[in-house]
Amino acid sequence: MSLPMRPTLRQIRSFKAVVELGNFSRAAESMQTSQANLSHTIRDLELVLGARLFDRTTRRVDMTDAGRAFATGALAGLNEIDRAAEYVRDLSSLKRGLVRIAAPPLIAGTILPRVLREVAAAHSELVLRIEDVSTDIIVEQVRSGRCDLGVGTFSPGEAGLDSQPGLQDSLMVFCTPDDEFAGRQQIRWAELRDHQIITLTRESSIRLLTEFGFESAGLPLRPQLEVHQINTALSLAENGAGIAILPAYSLAALKGRSIVARPLVEPAIVREVRLVTARDRAPSAATIATRNILRRVLREMVPEVV
Repeated sequence: MSLPMRPTLRQIRSFKAVVELGNFSRAAESMQTSQANLSHTIRDLELVLGARLFDRTTRRVDMTDAGRAFATGALAGLNEIDRAAEYVRDLSSLKRGLVRIAAPPLIAGTILPRVLREVAAAHSELVLRIEDVSTDIIVEQVRSGRCDLGVGTFSPGEAGLDSQPGLQDSLMVFCTPDDEFAGRQQIRWAELRDHQIITLTRESSIRLLTEFGFESAGLPLRPQLEVHQINTALSLAENGAGIAILPAYSLAALKGRSIVARPLVEPAIVREVRLVTARDRAPSAATIATRNILRRVLREMVPEVV
């Protein structure tokens, strides 16, 4: 059994033009076609529906009962289609859109405020939302679709994620300006012997890299203080509680602080801060634009490790 024919969008738009203008000649002009072609389109629509839609005289065009019934549903549906099309065009042209970003607390508190300002300046209609969470939660938020974009350091080949480089990040010593290391260009891991060390806890991947650095230098790691947050480690270092071993992107949090940072070498431990999106969903135009701004801001705010 053959399926019934359905009205086309052009037929419905032609019908709408006649309804709104009450005249086939003016309706044809608005549709940029001839009156004969418009009449043919309306006749085809009537054939599809099996009913006459208009009563025509030399002076006026009136809808029939069938025409009024069709107009009630069809024109409302056409308006919804037009609104949906306009919405999608606005998304593509960045006139509207929502981007949800998941980031570690330090990046969320230092890098993302500038990203928000720059996105607002370039694309004022875009809305950004921020989730300041740990790396494992970033991965889950992006993978599940609760966030559109993630930034941080991730395990290679995280399932379900597409990843792009943000910047090269390395471990550094953060200390007070009067510390013996402050006047040095770089510091060897072996030189950390007998210093009071501030590290992050074992829950952080940064701690694992710190342990690797000490092991490579043949030193035991016996932290003076272990904390969960980079900002806490920076505050402790600023107040002389020890020297903190932290990633280079912590430089973004030094504004107004009396702290200097020097790279650790032999070995230089480098990792990548990356930008991730869900592999099974194409990123929106707004997400792509925000990702580009975020990458640039990262590299500008942490220039030493680019």
